[in-house]
Amino acid sequence: MTFTLAAWVTYTMWAVFALMIIDFVIAFSKSFWKGSFDTTFLGYLKDILYYVLPLNFLLSMVSIDPTGYTLIVLFFIGGASVIYKYVMDIIGRFRA
Repeated sequence: MTFTLAAWVTYTMWAVFALMIIDFVIAFSKSFWKGSFDTTFLGYLKDILYYVLPLNFLLSMVSIDPTGYTLIVLFFIGGASVIYKYVMDIIGRFRA
Protein backbone atom coordinates (compact mmCIF):
# COMPACT_ATOMS: atom_id res chain seq x y z
CA MET A 1 0.00 0.00 0.00
CA THR A 2 1.51 3.26 -1.12
CA PHE A 3 0.47 6.81 -0.45
CA THR A 4 1.06 8.42 -3.83
CA LEU A 5 -1.62 10.43 -5.57
CA ALA A 6 -2.16 7.74 -8.20
CA ALA A 7 -2.62 5.16 -5.46
CA TRP A 8 -5.25 7.29 -3.72
CA VAL A 9 -7.13 7.65 -7.00
CA THR A 10 -7.12 3.87 -7.33
CA TYR A 11 -8.23 3.40 -3.71
CA THR A 12 -11.10 5.83 -4.24
CA MET A 13 -12.37 3.91 -7.26
CA TRP A 14 -11.98 0.62 -5.38
CA ALA A 15 -14.05 2.01 -2.53
CA VAL A 16 -16.79 3.19 -4.91
CA PHE A 17 -17.02 -0.18 -6.67
CA ALA A 18 -16.74 -2.15 -3.42
CA LEU A 19 -19.62 -0.22 -1.85
CA MET A 20 -21.68 -0.72 -5.00
CA ILE A 21 -21.10 -4.47 -4.78
CA ILE A 22 -21.85 -4.56 -1.04
CA ASP A 23 -25.07 -2.62 -1.60
CA PHE A 24 -26.09 -5.01 -4.36
CA VAL A 25 -25.31 -8.12 -2.29
CA ILE A 26 -27.33 -6.80 0.64
CA ALA A 27 -30.29 -5.94 -1.58
CA PHE A 28 -30.05 -9.27 -3.38
CA SER A 29 -29.84 -11.30 -0.17
CA LYS A 30 -32.78 -9.47 1.40
CA SER A 31 -34.92 -10.06 -1.67
CA PHE A 32 -33.76 -13.69 -1.79
CA TRP A 33 -34.86 -14.36 1.78
CA LYS A 34 -38.21 -12.62 1.14
CA GLY A 35 -38.78 -14.87 -1.84
CA SER A 36 -38.96 -12.10 -4.41
CA PHE A 37 -36.24 -11.00 -6.79
CA ASP A 38 -36.99 -7.29 -7.06
CA THR A 39 -33.37 -6.23 -7.48
CA THR A 40 -32.48 -5.41 -11.04
CA PHE A 41 -29.18 -4.40 -12.54
CA LEU A 42 -30.61 -1.31 -14.18
CA GLY A 43 -30.29 0.80 -11.06
CA TYR A 44 -26.64 -0.12 -10.69
CA LEU A 45 -25.95 0.46 -14.37
CA LYS A 46 -27.52 3.90 -13.98
CA ASP A 47 -25.32 4.57 -10.98
CA ILE A 48 -22.24 3.64 -12.98
CA LEU A 49 -23.36 6.02 -15.72
CA TYR A 50 -24.18 8.86 -13.31
CA TYR A 51 -21.38 8.47 -10.73
CA VAL A 52 -18.43 6.46 -12.04
CA LEU A 53 -18.30 7.76 -15.61
CA PRO A 54 -18.04 11.44 -14.54
CA LEU A 55 -15.23 10.52 -12.13
CA ASN A 56 -13.36 8.83 -14.97
CA PHE A 57 -14.04 11.84 -17.19
CA LEU A 58 -12.48 14.11 -14.58
CA LEU A 59 -9.40 11.89 -14.49
CA SER A 60 -9.09 11.98 -18.26
CA MET A 61 -9.13 15.80 -18.21
CA VAL A 62 -6.26 16.12 -15.68
CA SER A 63 -3.63 16.38 -18.42
CA ILE A 64 -5.13 19.64 -19.73
CA ASP A 65 -5.71 21.20 -16.31
CA PRO A 66 -3.45 24.28 -16.09
CA THR A 67 -3.33 24.24 -12.28
CA GLY A 68 -2.58 20.54 -12.00
CA TYR A 69 -4.71 20.01 -8.92
CA THR A 70 -8.20 21.42 -9.53
CA LEU A 71 -9.62 18.35 -11.27
CA ILE A 72 -7.92 16.01 -8.82
CA VAL A 73 -9.59 17.85 -5.94
CA LEU A 74 -12.94 17.66 -7.75
CA PHE A 75 -12.37 13.94 -8.30
CA PHE A 76 -11.78 13.32 -4.60
CA ILE A 77 -14.80 15.43 -3.61
CA GLY A 78 -16.95 13.50 -6.09
CA GLY A 79 -15.53 10.17 -4.95
CA ALA A 80 -16.16 11.02 -1.30
CA SER A 81 -19.74 12.01 -2.07
CA VAL A 82 -20.40 8.74 -3.93
CA ILE A 83 -18.88 6.78 -1.05
CA TYR A 84 -21.08 8.72 1.39
CA LYS A 85 -24.17 8.02 -0.76
CA TYR A 86 -23.54 4.28 -0.77
CA VAL A 87 -22.76 4.15 2.94
CA MET A 88 -26.08 5.90 3.62
CA ASP A 89 -27.87 3.52 1.22
CA ILE A 90 -26.38 0.49 3.00
CA ILE A 91 -27.37 1.88 6.42
CA GLY A 92 -30.86 2.60 5.05
CA ARG A 93 -31.26 -0.98 3.88
CA PHE A 94 -30.81 -2.20 7.45
CA ARG A 95 -33.23 0.35 8.90
CA ALA A 96 -36.12 -0.48 6.60
